[in-house]
Amino acid sequence: MQKLSSRLQQFRTGSPLSFRLLAYILLFSSLFTLLASGIQIYSDFRKDVSVIEERMAVVETSYSSSLSRSLWALDQKLLEIQMEGILSLPDIVQLRLRISPSSEIVLGEVPRAAAIREHSFTLVHEGDEVFKLGDMKITASLDQIYAKMQRQVLVILATQFLKTFFISILIVWIFQYFVTRHLSAMANYARNFSLSNLNQPLKLDRPDTEVNRIDELSQVTEAINHMRARLQQDLEKQSRDADKIRKLSKAIQQSPSSVIICDRQWRIEFVNQKFTQLTGYDAESMAGKHPGMLTDDPFLQRENRQLWQAIQLQVQRVGVWQGESNSIRKSGERFWEQLIVTPIKDSDGQVTNYLILGEDISIRKRYEQQLLRQANYDILTGLPNRMLALDRLKLALAQAKRENTLVGVMFLDLDNFKHINDTMGHDAGDNLLIEAARRISSSLRGTSTVARLGGDEFLVVLPGLQGADSTSQVADRILQTFASPFLLGNQEVFVTTSIGIAIYPTDSDNSGNLLQHADAAMYQAKNKGKSAYERFAPEMKEVSHERLQIESRMRRALELNEFELYYQPIVQTDTGMLSGAEALLRWNNPTMGTVMPDKFIPLAEETGLIIPIGEWVLEQACASAVHWEQATGTKLGIAVNVSPRQFRDPGFVDAVLRALRHTGLDPRRLELEITERLLLDNTIETSDILSRLDEEGVRLSVDDFGTGYSALSYLKSYPFDTLKIDKSFIRDVMKEQDDASLVKAIITMAHSLGLQVIAEGVEEEDQTHFLREQGCDYSQGYYYSRPSPQLEFEDWLRSNYRAQM
Repeated sequence: MQKLSSRLQQFRTGSPLSFRLLAYILLFSSLFTLLASGIQIYSDFRKDVSVIEERMAVVETSYSSSLSRSLWALDQKLLEIQMEGILSLPDIVQLRLRISPSSEIVLGEVPRAAAIREHSFTLVHEGDEVFKLGDMKITASLDQIYAKMQRQVLVILATQFLKTFFISILIVWIFQYFVTRHLSAMANYARNFSLSNLNQPLKLDRPDTEVNRIDELSQVTEAINHMRARLQQDLEKQSRDADKIRKLSKAIQQSPSSVIICDRQWRIEFVNQKFTQLTGYDAESMAGKHPGMLTDDPFLQRENRQLWQAIQLQVQRVGVWQGESNSIRKSGERFWEQLIVTPIKDSDGQVTNYLILGEDISIRKRYEQQLLRQANYDILTGLPNRMLALDRLKLALAQAKRENTLVGVMFLDLDNFKHINDTMGHDAGDNLLIEAARRISSSLRGTSTVARLGGDEFLVVLPGLQGADSTSQVADRILQTFASPFLLGNQEVFVTTSIGIAIYPTDSDNSGNLLQHADAAMYQAKNKGKSAYERFAPEMKEVSHERLQIESRMRRALELNEFELYYQPIVQTDTGMLSGAEALLRWNNPTMGTVMPDKFIPLAEETGLIIPIGEWVLEQACASAVHWEQATGTKLGIAVNVSPRQFRDPGFVDAVLRALRHTGLDPRRLELEITERLLLDNTIETSDILSRLDEEGVRLSVDDFGTGYSALSYLKSYPFDTLKIDKSFIRDVMKEQDDASLVKAIITMAHSLGLQVIAEGVEEEDQTHFLREQGCDYSQGYYYSRPSPQLEFEDWLRSNYRAQM
């Protein structure tokens, strides 16, 4: 017996499937054999069960009312007696009464692993209304029935065992040969299956027949091999996908933009390295937080909450939000961030996450603010510029119209600023403008505006005035602040300002006209002696209109050949021999007639027209000198005045050389007259220009010497050839001893420096004798000849080669 048990155990362990097959065969054989007995047993079993079910139904019918009354009366003792009576019935093992709403009474116990039948019914109380009191569950045990049935089954199994045993052994052997051994082979293949031997297919040890190729084992084998091939493909695809995911992960981590990924409730799930660098918050501390609630500051949280509510609403409606946010770092520093917020959707189009891309645009915002300031404020003085000033003026006019008040408009121009700028340099001029802006601003109160329009021009807007006299008071305060000297480069300089005033609505109700009227009044103040202010008067329009006409017509004068050169001879003082001529510009306009230089040259300087006009003068003067040589055989020098703006033009030297090259004039016959005030601008630029001209052979002359600041210390520093004494000293040389002494000193000093001297404005014979006695080299003036056009000067040349003495 023990040996048989051991073999069965081995068989069960070695061939579990065959063992189970044998067991099933024995079982089902016995069942089929005992089918008839089973029917009878089942019939008996159902009869016994029906008895139990009927008994539980009787309990419901008999005890339902009494249990409901006891439960309604809350008579727990009677209730328990009634339940114990039910429990004493045959096969009843447990009663479970669930009392509404949450109480329960349990009597009896269900044996473990016992077969049971349950029956439930509801206990109610019927009065005016029906009330549910609870549920009664009755549990009955079927153990006695099953015990009876088991005895019958054992008898049947014992009688049928020997009959079915041998048949089962035969079936098991057949199953092992055709099925089980191949399943074992499949199991061994599966156990040895790994990623390293994916190329080895599964093969069974069986004949390759048509029947075998279509049976279930072949189908399983084919399925396993197909799975192996598909696994190989999936692994290759997984490897490619992993590479893509790795690249995407690195791209997100190394992205120059900060990346935040939130879940559907806008809780942060991921942040990249750029976010950490940008904000200072680490990834771990961000998990689960809302992207707008990073700071602990309640005020900032309230501000961010409103912003993010708008963002979330737009993302839900539109699908994207893009804009700028003033975010905050962990350190508390504020910075500007460009944000793009978009949803991440799955294959079904459902939102699974939200993507937030951020970029630090603080530098760009600073540049924008800087550009905005540059667009509205003057860089040098920090005052509003023309555009912002006009905007404020229009607002002031609109407010004055509503409130029925006045607006004062003041146009300021610094007196002699150009002279300071030319003589002391642009740095000194800039410092002067800065200090002037400060003084003007200090004279204003309330909502007044001071702006720099450009150059040395300032605009003051006085809104909300009750009377026009207020503008005069402000003008007096401004003039008073200009009474003290300006300190420029350790040198005190007195600079005043001229002020023009226009009043809204008295003078005009238009901002443009108010500016024009204030400008006209300012020029009237300058004409009356400067350092003053003038209120606009209607007759000033004519002066302003004339100035605009001159500027407009002068812009076309070159095209229309309206400019003309006059020439005045320069003679040797001791012999009267003609040495050269000075070219003097005149403007003959058909409408205005002959316009003198002192009327249009300053305007040409302001507008920049002096540069093309100066180039034309150089070209014409050099051409005239060459023409005179060809016509009379006389080689005369030609002197040309150079304005400060023309001198500082980057193309000035090239323009001079171009005129010499085009006309063929010897550079030594051209003399450029430089004003004395240019010498005080002791810059590298000035020195380079003068040196280049000297290297080319062009002669250089100091014009109007003695009228500006003392330039004696600069005469030996620059390569000048000639010094011209201003006519203001020559005019009274025979009357004023001081002028005579000064002229003598200038001639002596110039000769000691190796410079020749030209006296301007000689009108009397006695002046020529004085100059000859003092050794003055050259003279020019009305005594010899008035300036005349080219043809008249050419006639004078033929008859006056030697000036009359």
